[in-house]
Amino acid sequence: MTDTTYTPPSVWKWEPGNGGKFANINRPVAGATHDKALPVGKHPLQLYSLATPNGVKVTVMLEELLEKGITAAEYDAHLIQIGEGDQFGSGFVEANPNSKIPALMDHSVSPPQRVFESGAILLYLAEKFGAFLPTDPAKRTECLSWLFWQMGSAPMLGGGFGHFYAYAPEKYQYPIDRYTMEVKRQLDVLDRHLADNRFMAGDEYTIADMAIYPWYGALVKNRVYEAAEFLEAHTYTNVLRWTEEIDARPAVQRGRMVNRTWGEPSEQLHERHDASDFTDKTEDKR
Repeated sequence: MTDTTYTPPSVWKWEPGNGGKFANINRPVAGATHDKALPVGKHPLQLYSLATPNGVKVTVMLEELLEKGITAAEYDAHLIQIGEGDQFGSGFVEANPNSKIPALMDHSVSPPQRVFESGAILLYLAEKFGAFLPTDPAKRTECLSWLFWQMGSAPMLGGGFGHFYAYAPEKYQYPIDRYTMEVKRQLDVLDRHLADNRFMAGDEYTIADMAIYPWYGALVKNRVYEAAEFLEAHTYTNVLRWTEEIDARPAVQRGRMVNRTWGEPSEQLHERHDASDFTDKTEDKR
């Protein structure tokens, strides 16, 4: 080990700017920093998000609902630029006091219902529309167990491994080793489970898959952190098989484009207000 030893002070003091690439989105207090109302489009469901893995969960779910012919799931997706502090605007804080994307407002009920935390949004939509959540008690429980597995595990992948491996201003062996070990353990959990199951809850594609895929599917396909070689992602063959099957779903392909501001212009749809936007309003059309 060559890491410099750090001795914590008796009382921690915040140093703005400390934290590397995403330092400007972190602070030790909650609440709004400025007044800014959220836009409201023409559909009952209003999503405020960015195409990070947590955001992709919800746009995939909404597109899957529409793919099933559930027209009541039509939605507007508004871009929240977290690097510019949009999540600290007063309107967004009203929708999500935790100031994290995604946030959903359902205007089909009165008063409008706010829903925040990506797992909660998936569950809310599944119950609202009766889709992608098994009705059999045992299968439903299995689905929810994996949904909550993802919510508890992914912070170790994102805030742990992703931060120290890809984003921290300095690289230190101890945290990278610590979180790499945990991420590889998580991938092994998934790989062993998917050896005997087509999807996370058996043969049925559910919100558990929609929650896990944007994080772990992206990881093994080298879409986040550029760490596939480092993690030997090719060895998790069952995770790769599952990822490729989900990748091929048209609704997933659309969902990955919504609120995306990086990558190929043809794969970026900054805001989504109509199904025709996928052909008419991607960034290569502007």
